Parts: sequence; structure tokens; C-alpha cells
Amino acid sequence: MTNVICIVCPKGCHLQVDENNDYAVTGFGCARGIDYGKKELQNPTRVITSTVRLEGGIHRRCPVKTAADIPKGMIPDAMGLLNTVQLKSPVKVGDVVVPDICGTGVPWVATRNM
Repeated sequence: MTNVICIVCPKGCHLQVDENNDYAVTGFGCARGIDYGKKELQNPTRVITSTVRLEGGIHRRCPVKTAADIPKGMIPDAMGLLNTVQLKSPVKVGDVVVPDICGTGVPWVATRNM
């Protein structure tokens, strides 16, 4: 049995996930907690935020994030990929910075007009 705090909504339910019983979840306040508990133990994912170098703008770095969640184990590779990127101003919110993070099909996108 593994204890997990659900982050899907502000309630922060304390979930218990039973790996030996087909990842049965208890302690949830809504159905989304069931999905989160199972996913967190079977294939945890995260939305990642960071910055990339920016040329020609007032600021030297532009904030970015993954457009969707990616597998937690890919975070180091995804962050390493950003070290190879340098944007040129102007940049708009939603501009694709990197179209495909490590074969996931998820892009890095800009989160600020620069």
C-alpha cells in the first residue's frame, strides 16, 4: 500500500493505492483521484516549466513549459534539450520552442510575450 496526496484539485485527498490489488485506490473525493492514484504509481507524469536563452529582447531568458505532461523519467533529457535552444525576439505566448520533446509528441511552448 502506497500513500499519495492527490494534486488534481485543491482538496488534496490522501489516497491509498494498493499495488497488490490491481492498483485499487481508496481515500479519493472524486473519480479523478482514482485515475491520478493509479497513474502516479504506474506511469507518473509531470508538466515542466523552465526558461530558455533569448536573443534581442529586454530579458535574457524566456519562460517555457511543456504543453502537456511528460513521463517523469524523461525530465532530465527534456531539460537537457532546452540547453541547446536559443530564441530570437519577438516571441509570443504559445509559440512552439521545441516541437517534440524526446519523441513524446509534446512540445515546449513559450509562456510569455518577449
